[in-house]
Amino acid sequence: MAAEQAVAGQAAAGQVVAEQTWSGRWVADRVGIGLDGSERLPELVGLALRSGNPRRAHLLVSTVLGKHVPQRPAVVHGVGVELGRSVRELLGAAAEGAVVLGYAETATGLGHSVADGLGVPYLHSTRRPVPGVESVGGFEEEHSHATTHLLLPSEPEFLCGDGPLVLVDDEFSTGQTILNTIRELHALQPRSRYVVVALVDLRSAADRRRLEEAAAELGVRIDLVATASGSVRLPEDVISRAERLIAEVGEPTPLPDAPPASLVRVELGWPAGLPDGGRHGFTGDDRARLEAVLPALAGELASALPAGAGRVLVLGCEELMYAPLRLAGALDDLLGGDRVRCSTTTRSPVLAVDDPGYAIRTRLAFPAHDAPADGASRERYAYNVAPGADPARRFDAVVLVVDDVADTPALHEGERALLNQLRLVTDRVVLAVLPSYKPVPVPEPLPVPQPEPLPEPLYGPEFSSYPKEDVAWLLKDLSGVALEAPTEEREEAVQNGGAHYAESLPVEYQPSPEYQELFRQALDGSARRIALAVGTVAETLLRERGPGLVLASLARAGTPVGVLIRRWLAFAHGLDVPHYTLSIVRGRGIDQVALRYLAAHHRPADVVFVDGWTGKGAITRELAEALTGTGFDPALAVLADPGRCVRTYGTRDDFLIPSACLNSTVSGLVSRTVLRAGLIGPGDFHGAKHYLELAAADVSREFLDAVAGWFDEVRPSVREGAERLAADPDRTPDWAGWAAVERISAAYGIDDVNLVKPGVGETTRVLLRRVPWRVLARRGVGADLDHVRLLAGQRGVQVEEVDELPYSCVGLIHPRYTRGATGANGRAV
Repeated sequence: MAAEQAVAGQAAAGQVVAEQTWSGRWVADRVGIGLDGSERLPELVGLALRSGNPRRAHLLVSTVLGKHVPQRPAVVHGVGVELGRSVRELLGAAAEGAVVLGYAETATGLGHSVADGLGVPYLHSTRRPVPGVESVGGFEEEHSHATTHLLLPSEPEFLCGDGPLVLVDDEFSTGQTILNTIRELHALQPRSRYVVVALVDLRSAADRRRLEEAAAELGVRIDLVATASGSVRLPEDVISRAERLIAEVGEPTPLPDAPPASLVRVELGWPAGLPDGGRHGFTGDDRARLEAVLPALAGELASALPAGAGRVLVLGCEELMYAPLRLAGALDDLLGGDRVRCSTTTRSPVLAVDDPGYAIRTRLAFPAHDAPADGASRERYAYNVAPGADPARRFDAVVLVVDDVADTPALHEGERALLNQLRLVTDRVVLAVLPSYKPVPVPEPLPVPQPEPLPEPLYGPEFSSYPKEDVAWLLKDLSGVALEAPTEEREEAVQNGGAHYAESLPVEYQPSPEYQELFRQALDGSARRIALAVGTVAETLLRERGPGLVLASLARAGTPVGVLIRRWLAFAHGLDVPHYTLSIVRGRGIDQVALRYLAAHHRPADVVFVDGWTGKGAITRELAEALTGTGFDPALAVLADPGRCVRTYGTRDDFLIPSACLNSTVSGLVSRTVLRAGLIGPGDFHGAKHYLELAAADVSREFLDAVAGWFDEVRPSVREGAERLAADPDRTPDWAGWAAVERISAAYGIDDVNLVKPGVGETTRVLLRRVPWRVLARRGVGADLDHVRLLAGQRGVQVEEVDELPYSCVGLIHPRYTRGATGANGRAV
């Protein structure tokens, strides 16, 4: 590895005026943490204590990064530009082929500034997935509270050159993140030279040796450029000391009880197609366009400030650091008088102590309002924005710059929303929303042999008993076609490979009076619980996807749920959300013609796919596979997720959803969907039947009205449940249901996992539509399984109580069915 190079960055960093009291003194005196090395270290960094991170007790808080500490934009940008110029001097002629990669979230602005100084293209890692953009790589950040980095260049070739790769982070503590990145990207595209850039290098001798050994192992040269270097001294019991101190300090000072300041929204004339940062890449042409428009954008911001505003803060949003930084710089140039500072919100939870010797004086904690990979799983923070006990630290105005993905109800609504907290600590809040740059992927051609006109949706009451406004059916009406076959005949054909289950329909089950009474009892007992789950999943979707979402439910179990979510959004927020229902068939994918229709009428990224519940997750996987390369987001939202295979749900409990008790008579009198050659042409939607003759037994509206009748009563509980779900770190699917199904398949000698149907809803379907073999019921489950026991008794199927079942029950289809087969009790099935 080449010798490390330290740079002074005199032109920009020399403008920093160190406070008389070092902003790390409070921690150093009480915890025993110290810095050794360059004289400039205390000028560049202070110290604070992390909260909620058991891996590291301390946080090095940069004074020149524009993240946690408001700083002059000329200083923040200038430090990065000087580092970039030093890299150019180091690389010489090889600099022309370099690419800069910055790290999310803290170094996105610094990396971009380094690329400015070097004069080359820029990309930063991200923790926000973008529907339709494939990640070309990723890596882990072990010590961080949020680890996964994605690389989402708009062109996969962005990182595929063989020129030097310049990696930029705010600090080097161990160098492990750098190693992870170099190994990942070297496997993708080998190159001979890497340059690592940071503000401060605080690695130990062992860490330095590890990087040297990695360079030798890969056969590459790794140079290191830093503004200052040194080391951190940590006592052995640093974690316990910090924990005791955090407990002693307690909660931060509450916000002032004052009338909220005015909120002004500014529509900036951001050029169409200009990236708002480096998430998908930023080129020299992009740089020139931004430089040309900055003065005009600053003028638009200045017009929204209060007259005589003396101190102005431009506040960015997590990874969105560079655009707010450059806007702040242009605004400062326009206003003059060193009046503008810049900083950014962050994910990092840090203790706040209002003391001049501590780097984080004040803290605003607020709900996440964008769409990162981990969803809204944690709070977000804005540090040193509130003035605290020193009125001289108060900003006369705060300009909040976010992109449109982060401009969601969670940003605006509720006492803890960021905008509402900012209005308590300044005289005016100005909101500027930038268009989030979204590369448009080129989808794979849809399998339509000729460009026929798209069919039109079906609506009730002509098709289905739902009102027209509740749902548009992307289906072909097959009501006049005889498709029903006896259950046993269908099962034999399916298992023998002679037919697919979607090529025919089961004879519609006509419930007995006893079973109808069970349905109504179940509805009475669970309507409130369902309303709570509906509201929770609806509010979660609104937080994650914003008010422009479009509902696409999977027919038919998803259709009543989609109707209820739509009704909740209208009830709670006055939103008129489009709702479609379309077909997906296991083993054959989603209706491609229906996707074409949705893409022709809506942005694919706005479409949310909805289902009733998850079993083992087969449809979740089918959907993800079917939507690859289409531009649609494959994430599935469900009312209940007992299979633990989706992130967006109302509950993960396996309980009776009464719409699973019946077939068409609780689903708008519409059959299961059909996909059969000869009936469905290449330009047709998948098909279904409308059973108008069953209208006397229809309870579809009764079900919807019973659940919606609880909306007003459960509204406070929904708000609490949605907030708990947003803060839940365990939303990531672990596919526990699939694992349970595999265990059951092995234990009962079933070769095909598709014959194991877990959960109350799926077990009900087995008893109504398939040839059941037996039912496994978790010992102790009561009324939720009354209808299952009744159906099982009517069909002569054994209900076997078992322990340690993750579902309330599991239905087993006869694994080797012929019409001469017998059930577990020895009787003909």
